[in-house]
Amino acid sequence: MALDLDTTFEPAYGQAVVVAEHVLRVTVNNPSAFTFRGTNSYIVGRDTLAVIDPGPEDDAHFDSLMRAIAGRPVSHIFVSHTHRDHSPLAAKLALQTGAIVAAEGPHRSARPLRIGEINPLDASADFDFSPDLRLADGQTVEGDGWAISTVLTPGHAANHAAFALEGTGILFSADHVMAWATSIVAPPDGAMSDYMASLDRLMERDDTVFLPGHGGPVEKPAAFMRGLKAHRKMRERAVLERLNSGDRTIAQLVAAIYRDTDPRLHGAAALSVLAHLEDLVARGQVLAEGDVSIDGFFSPA
Repeated sequence: MALDLDTTFEPAYGQAVVVAEHVLRVTVNNPSAFTFRGTNSYIVGRDTLAVIDPGPEDDAHFDSLMRAIAGRPVSHIFVSHTHRDHSPLAAKLALQTGAIVAAEGPHRSARPLRIGEINPLDASADFDFSPDLRLADGQTVEGDGWAISTVLTPGHAANHAAFALEGTGILFSADHVMAWATSIVAPPDGAMSDYMASLDRLMERDDTVFLPGHGGPVEKPAAFMRGLKAHRKMRERAVLERLNSGDRTIAQLVAAIYRDTDPRLHGAAALSVLAHLEDLVARGQVLAEGDVSIDGFFSPA
């Protein structure tokens, strides 16, 4: 099944866009190869509000959020994960509004660092973040006219969570499932085995629309996730095929598999291949010389 990506998204920077009844989207003006048109923050409720993913430390975006809040009380700030385009503004917004900050937990890697390993993703991690409320899987927080349930979805990040707006069919899918691109799964922060398990879990749900952390809505999430899973399996097969053809390093694999991809994304692609290789080695389908690492050597099992 082909993955049908949708890149038709107008961010409307600085404006609150109605995306569902009592749900507003405000997009940060921080476009990049990794954030697409920018990070989406969501405001839920009518009288007393919840904010989902307040975004990076950005004064203009903070002002946009406060205009959209329009003097109404904010009881909770939900944070999907601790990458610096999603979580840092939570502290300032909580100080301004008195809201409770809720998330799975502080930043952590999906696995311990190996001896001598340096995490290339540290620059994107918000190590200062610490929630007031640590959310368990399935935990529901009730507000004024809304209820939001936590669906833990590790993979893109170890502490990644999606949030279901009960009674609406809406799932705030953050960076786990997005319409414009596949999610980056990059060790040691993320893990492909976790990502695929989380994807299977979401496929068992009956949500009708996903509102992601970047880009526009995923209108038919069940069909899209089937395509997303098929795409990941296709990438896995490509890795195995290249190894069978004689490639032995991640650089060789990226050059072949991602030859039509924006070169700015080749670093992320290398980490994605590393995530696949970690999973394949754990499953006994690939052999590694020593630890599975970005500069390691690999061969078919």
